[in-house]
Amino acid sequence: LSRSDLAGVRRRSAGYVFQDLNLIPTLTAAENVSLPLELDGRRRTRSHALAALEEVGVADLADRYPDEMSGGQQQRVAIARALATQPRALLLDEVTSALDPELVGEVLAFIRELKDEGMTMLIATHEMEFAREVADEVCFLHAGTIAERGPAEQMFSAPEQPETQQFLRRLLEARRL
Repeated sequence: LSRSDLAGVRRRSAGYVFQDLNLIPTLTAAENVSLPLELDGRRRTRSHALAALEEVGVADLADRYPDEMSGGQQQRVAIARALATQPRALLLDEVTSALDPELVGEVLAFIRELKDEGMTMLIATHEMEFAREVADEVCFLHAGTIAERGPAEQMFSAPEQPETQQFLRRLLEARRL
């Protein structure tokens, strides 16, 4: 997203998926998904919730509570909740941080599908291979500010800032990139 794109994204036109999911434990998956619709002044309907849950592949969990689901299932419910409002953009904050490796792959595959369908996303992630593969643009954050910003391929193959170079060198040494 460019600055002008971000300026045009109002709260109601962006879907948020938080790192800690923020599912309400006393609500079922369907109720968690339909709640933002109600809060946005729309009628809360089970059919909308079921459609969003189906889109992320967990419609069979509609009547389950968060503590009855795996972390990956909860993550998909959180993504369904964000998609239910039909946002213009998704803001994803470390959506794989609490998942086991098998579930990380599932969630990343679904995010790839969203990108292929044209969804605009702003993703905070430590999954560098994924970022390199799917990002149009990458921002490297250092000390709370954007240290460098550019096209994904340029950022990963020829970064200009010493902080970015050092970070990527550490990843290569750890064989994470």
